[in-house]
Amino acid sequence: MKKILVVFTGGTIGSSVNNGAIDTDKKIAFLLIEQFKQGFQQTNVNFTTIQPYQILSENLSPRIWTDLIDAIENANPTLYDGIIVTHGTDTLAYTAAALGFYFHALTVPIFLVSSHLPLSNPNTNGLDNFSFAIEKILNDKLTGVFVPYRNPAEKTVTLHNATRLTCSPQLSSDFFSIDDVNTVPKTVFNTPLKPIFSERILMIKPHPSLNYEHFNLENVDAVLHDLYHSGTACTTLQWGENYSLLNFVARCKKENVSIYLAPALKSINAYQSTIELTNVGATMLWNMTIEAVFVKLSLGYGNFIDETKVVSFMQKNLADEYI
Repeated sequence: MKKILVVFTGGTIGSSVNNGAIDTDKKIAFLLIEQFKQGFQQTNVNFTTIQPYQILSENLSPRIWTDLIDAIENANPTLYDGIIVTHGTDTLAYTAAALGFYFHALTVPIFLVSSHLPLSNPNTNGLDNFSFAIEKILNDKLTGVFVPYRNPAEKTVTLHNATRLTCSPQLSSDFFSIDDVNTVPKTVFNTPLKPIFSERILMIKPHPSLNYEHFNLENVDAVLHDLYHSGTACTTLQWGENYSLLNFVARCKKENVSIYLAPALKSINAYQSTIELTNVGATMLWNMTIEAVFVKLSLGYGNFIDETKVVSFMQKNLADEYI
């Protein structure tokens, strides 16, 4: 008999539709297990359920990750053959990374399961994703944190590494991850981590006419600057100093705020703008998704005061996050 801990947290997979509005519903959460029992007739599974909170995932804060981790740890995770966490799709990639980094040394596999439609909709993929997770717990000996997800137009479920999952593209319900899944994390960090995530990471997304004058650096631990797909951002002074990331990096240094750049694939050649940014003191975090970098920085600044320790932490491969 396999023991599985199911952690209900809300999201579309735990929601119902009333008067045209989709919102979390405590009763719906258990419908997932009922549908599984009706459709798959598994007799060798014993479910234990907990429900630490119920939210739509767009309302998530890093403090929720602490609550979720505390709930899993208080449930004694090593007593189970696997853990399934239900979650909304909007911030799925971020929570997946949070659990992936924090539980990188846990020998019990964790699966985050979502749904693009409420379970009452016959076209939902929620049951397929949930069933796939159970199948993996029953038949495979995995170590790590994973996201099983069937894109709506596809027939099969894909297993994603939690620290390589990216957010769903705009106007889509699909999910993708970077490269193949490695079912065994490569490195075990030798310092215990506290489930504390800094909420003082300022993430900036590039776009034409981005004016850095609008950003206040008070109460900011670090800046994470997203990059265009080629690992670049605007460095020219042609449009004025406030539109150049080079000047903003200088301002961050002057105000003693560290600035990190991601995502970018490290290669022999790089664009001139990228080289200029690293030359003036921005720290490039190569070969990780922006979601993984944001969460890892939050965890790093939540655990370490010394910036050199944060940088050392960022450079360690905790959960196969490096491409």
